[in-house]
Formats: sequence, structure tokens, C-alpha cells
Amino acid sequence: MGFYGDQVVPRLVDITCGMSLTEASRQRVCAGLHGRVVEIGFGSGLNVPFYPATVDSVSAVEPADLGWKLADKRLATSRVPVERSGLDGQSLPFPDNTFDSALSTWTMCTIPDVDAALREVRRVLKPGGTLHFLEHGLAPHEKVRRWQHRFEPIQKVVAGGCHLTREIPALVRAAGFDIRDLDTFYEKGAPKIMGALSLGVTAPLED
Repeated sequence: MGFYGDQVVPRLVDITCGMSLTEASRQRVCAGLHGRVVEIGFGSGLNVPFYPATVDSVSAVEPADLGWKLADKRLATSRVPVERSGLDGQSLPFPDNTFDSALSTWTMCTIPDVDAALREVRRVLKPGGTLHFLEHGLAPHEKVRRWQHRFEPIQKVVAGGCHLTREIPALVRAAGFDIRDLDTFYEKGAPKIMGALSLGVTAPLED
């Protein structure tokens, strides 16, 4: 990725995604996680304080070494054991039917092949497993969408390939998930082009 991608982007993500305005949404999306959890795009561990007591362990998938290093302080105080277990969400190093829950926050915007990543998540979830996601993407209002399309080329350069116009719920459904609960909203205090969020939980997977 080069110096900028390796050393600057993880710090930018840690700061921008770690703002206090995201905390309530993180708590909401983590509610209901249980058992063995796989988290794709673990980043600097910003979800760690919000793992509920029902979580037994977390397998963290994170490509950035610096992101993992920035997570040190959060990991040191975690009530849940967390292990860095993979580098690429598009090719997860786990057997089929391994996890009870999966978590993705502010990750699907950046993964090059998000469809492949979602299908991998579906593969490693047990029957009855659920995916919890909190992602920014294409806004519900046309005026905001126009600005997202204009700004996206800059965003992709500055934020390590981050897209503003992905239709997250549609991508989740296309990968074979049935979304049980979905809330789409603008994060209060964030610019609308970046703060158009989808928070959802998929229905349990069938055998």
C-alpha cells in the first residue's frame, strides 16, 4: 500500500471512526452478538468496549499492522479474548460453520470485492448465525447522493479506497442474507455525504 496507506490511513480511520458520535451506534450494532464472533475490518478495535457479555471470543480480521497496534490499549482492557486471525475479508482462513455471529462496521465501503467478503462471512457462519453490520453508503436523498458521487474520487484517494456510494443493504441481500432489522439514518454531527448509515442484523441462517 505504500507509506500513506500503511502509516497514515489507519491513523485517520482511528480518529474519524473513533469520534464519540459513533459510540451509540456501535453499542446498538454489537447488541445481540454471542458465542464465537468473527469481526471483519477490526481496525484499531473501536468496537471492543461494546462487545456484550454474551460474546465468548472474537476472531479479528484486519490487514493493517498499524491498525492492530493502535488497538493495544483497548485490547488490554477487553473482557473478551480477541485474536488477530486473518488479513483478508475476501478470503477467510476458517472452516465452514465456525462462528455464531459476525460483525462489520465501516468496512464494506473499502473492501475491493465486498460481494466475495460477504459470501465468505456467510460460509463461516453456523446455521442460525447472524451478521451485524453498521456501514456508511449511498444516501437516501438524491441531493446528498449527487454530492457523494462528486466527492467519492477524492474520498477513495484520501481514505484508502473508501467508497461513498455503495448500496450496503442491497449488497448484503445479494450475498444471500435476509435482513431482519434495518435502520437507515444520518449520523448526527457527521457530514451527510459520509454519515448516511445502515445498521442492520440479518435473520438466522437456515440449515
